[in-house]
Amino acid sequence: MYTVCRSITRDCDMSTELWLAYVAASAVVLIIPGPTILTVISYSIAHGRRATPAVVPGVALGDSTALTVSLVGLGALLAASALAFTVVKLAGGLYLLYLGIRMLRAGITSTGLASRPAPDSRRKMFLNTYIVTALNPKSIIFFVAFLPQFVNRSADVTQQLWLLAATFVAMATLNSSMYSLFAASAHRLLSSPQAQRRLNLLGGSLLSAAGIWALLARHSA
Repeated sequence: MYTVCRSITRDCDMSTELWLAYVAASAVVLIIPGPTILTVISYSIAHGRRATPAVVPGVALGDSTALTVSLVGLGALLAASALAFTVVKLAGGLYLLYLGIRMLRAGITSTGLASRPAPDSRRKMFLNTYIVTALNPKSIIFFVAFLPQFVNRSADVTQQLWLLAATFVAMATLNSSMYSLFAASAHRLLSSPQAQRRLNLLGGSLLSAAGIWALLARHSA
């Protein structure tokens, strides 16, 4: 295992120990559920395993977008400008609330229980998860502050940053997959119309809570 880690870091002139420390720190950050993971859990509870191949790529692409934005310098703008932070925060938070209310309505109305998800529902789940993940200003600012702490400034900084970014995306993809599959088990166990109604209500509540959480995010955090 250590040999594999050395081969990963050797081309970027990064210390293997430093990279492993970054992996450990990222694991702690990813395990704690935030708006993205609450979105993954909500869709997985409501749609079961059919949500996994939709939401996991959404998380991967969303984190890739947020990391790219951070690395090209826009994250510094969000960190410096309260207005820019507020605009992005409102967009992400209101979108989460919109998704939560839609799922709550599906749980309240009986017609929503009897109908199957539309053929393009996976596409919608993917796009929604991507937007929620990418429009998280705290994540973008976090990457700006977090990644440089694990960079060896005497070596090629750009290569190291992209390695750290790729590592985080890979870990985030694995993390969201595990959360999705775990939450999907509730869907399999509770397949009656009454249970599906409760699952939609639960998923909608989680999404709405994530939206409120995002809206209450402070610029100084």
